[in-house]
Amino acid sequence: MNVGQLMTHGVKTCRPQESLNTAAKLMWDNNCGSVGVVGDGGVVGMLTDRDICMAAYTQGHLLSEMQISSAMSKKLFSCRPEDSLAKAEEIMRTNRIRRLPVIDADNHLVGILSLDDIAREAMHERKDKKRVEITAEEVCDTFAAICGDSGQSVAATV
Repeated sequence: MNVGQLMTHGVKTCRPQESLNTAAKLMWDNNCGSVGVVGDGGVVGMLTDRDICMAAYTQGHLLSEMQISSAMSKKLFSCRPEDSLAKAEEIMRTNRIRRLPVIDADNHLVGILSLDDIAREAMHERKDKKRVEITAEEVCDTFAAICGDSGQSVAATV
């Protein structure tokens, strides 16, 4: 199984010069916790609901007065649709991120792979007793690495 088979399609996007209020509304209306930030050359960053909250707290301005560029993550970690889930999970573990943008060869955002997507697939495989490609241990290891202080994988007992 590769990333393209599991990722969420139809990812919402916004532009760096738009307001944080616009992004917050986009997330609210679409029940999502992150949006891709795109510029003329493709994906330039990611913005999460947490980024918005922290910007509001630390900058002390109305969301309508702050640009997305002031709060977005500019260091972008991503994968490709044809990448293996193991490769994507390693990127998530190493960089301690829960959502991984999936980009094509032209740097266009084509999807998002989240830890939730991986966990759901592991549960379906376990329930359906299909050939297991994702184990509960792998999901736990990835989650522990993302959440841990050291950013290193922790062995899970399931």
